[in-house]
This record gives sequence, C-alpha cells and structure tokens, in this order.
Amino acid sequence: MNIEVKSTHDAQDDPRNDDILIWVNGELVRKDDAKVSVYDSGFMLGDGMWEGMRLYNGVWAFFDEHMDRLFNSLKAVSLDPGLTPHDIKALLDKTAQANGITTDAHCRLMITRGRKAKPFQHPKLSRSGPTVVAIVEHSRPSEIVQGQGIRLASVPQVRGLPTSQDPKFNSHSKLNCVIACLQAEQAGADEALMLDPHGFVNTTNACNFFIVRRGEVWTSTGDYCMNGVTRQKVIDLCRSNGIPIFEKNYSLYEAYGADEAFLTGTFGAQTPVAEIDGKQIGYGSRPVMMQIRELYKSLIASEIERHRRN
Repeated sequence: MNIEVKSTHDAQDDPRNDDILIWVNGELVRKDDAKVSVYDSGFMLGDGMWEGMRLYNGVWAFFDEHMDRLFNSLKAVSLDPGLTPHDIKALLDKTAQANGITTDAHCRLMITRGRKAKPFQHPKLSRSGPTVVAIVEHSRPSEIVQGQGIRLASVPQVRGLPTSQDPKFNSHSKLNCVIACLQAEQAGADEALMLDPHGFVNTTNACNFFIVRRGEVWTSTGDYCMNGVTRQKVIDLCRSNGIPIFEKNYSLYEAYGADEAFLTGTFGAQTPVAEIDGKQIGYGSRPVMMQIRELYKSLIASEIERHRRN
C-alpha cells in the first residue's frame, strides 16, 4: 500500500512559478535558463550558505535577523559575498518586482564561494568571486499539511557536534539532513526527528521541533540545531505572553507522551505533528499551538506595519 508522503515545505500548486525570473549574479534570468557552472563551489562541494525568507505584503519578514544569521555564517567560513544586507534587500526586491510578486512568496537566497579554477577542494581555487542566486516564488503552505500535520520517525542519523560541522550553519552541505529524511521515508514517515549526540530530542531534518506537555512548551537547548529565526520568535512570544517555555534536554519518552507537537520554520511558520514513530500525538486539538500561531500572525502584521511607518 502506497502512503502519500507529506513535507513541511509542501506548497499549494501555482502555475505562475513555471515562468519566473531568477536572480543569477546580477542578472534576471528565465527559470529554464538559470544555471551555474558545474565548477561552482556550491555544486561541487556544498561550499556555500543560504537563507529562506518570506514576503508578506511587500515586507521580507524579520529580514535583519535572517541577515545576522547569514553574515555570521559567511564570516565563519571566510566567504566574502561582496554585498551588504542593504544590497541583498535591493536584489530581493528587484527579483520580486520583476515577477510581479508582492505577498505570499518564499525566497531561497544562495551564496557560494563561486566558480573553481580546478575541480578540487581547496577554497583558494575559487578565484572568480562568489555566486549569488535568489529564487523568489509564489508560495503558500499546503492547507492539508497545516491542518492534518505530518508524521515523524526518529532516525539513527544525529545532529552532530560543532567540531564536525556546526548544525547552526545553514549551509549547502545538507547531506546529513538528507540522509535523515531518507531514513524517515523508508520507515514510512514524512520527515525525520533527529536526536543530538547524547540521545536527546533535537530537531527534524528541516525544521525546529517543539512539544507541549501539561500547558508547558518544550524545545531543545539549541546546542545542536539550526538557530531558527521562527524558533526564536516562538520562544519570545511564549515568554511575553505568559506561556511557560523551556529550552531543555528531553527524550523520546517525553515526546511520545506530549499533548501537542509542532514544527517551526520560515515557510510553514507552525506546522502540527500528527504522530511520532507511529504513535499519535495528543487527541487532535492543539490549543497551545493554535494560540502561538495566532500570536505569530499578529507579530507578522506588526512587522508589516512597522516597515510601512518607516
């Protein structure tokens, strides 16, 4: 029996995306013609960083936080993009405008070390400057996924130590997460619930993970997961609205017995989890997640209003 696999990044079909223009190194190029060299560092080695952002009513939500994360990562790997955050906002706006996109959009901004002179690893072989690509698509999260939730499977692939490859890097090198996702799919689930090196619940292959137990919201310590912008916004919203929130170590035992579980990410905001390892989570109602979802929508509205005033 074939079971339809869902993803937190499932989007409603939009035929307008078939013919969008994509920013490639300073030029707007038709989707079918948007290409980078096979010698590019990102293609050849996964040597690059990326950011996912959403556009709401002409505003890139939490743009400054995304740029802080991006530029911290680029600095950590000695990759000079030759751009400022102001430059990046300008190119994103230009790309959105060229496609007639003003809201309900998702951007994937990618910056790699650029084209290599030889097909080998050493960074000094990337001599022609960085490659910068921005894909801005019409994109609304799937209503089915947002309503029904997704199924997770705990997997043997773990989130590693910072001394191997720091999980805080939003890097092109996502093989660790891809392997985890494959393991989950092969176990009959939609996505992977990954543990940290000590066996505590950490994150999924694509999003940050939260549970609710007896009115308390729990998430990992953050030591081994992507420092998600939406994750931090949810933590801040809980703290400012009297919802008990704890960043702590906890095991699958607590996750299986949770009243609610949900994921956070830029694209889906808050996505419910229906089951973990075949075990139903809660009893269908998700009052705490729904409260957080409404608070997050209000925060987005405030962000839009703040930018309009400025």
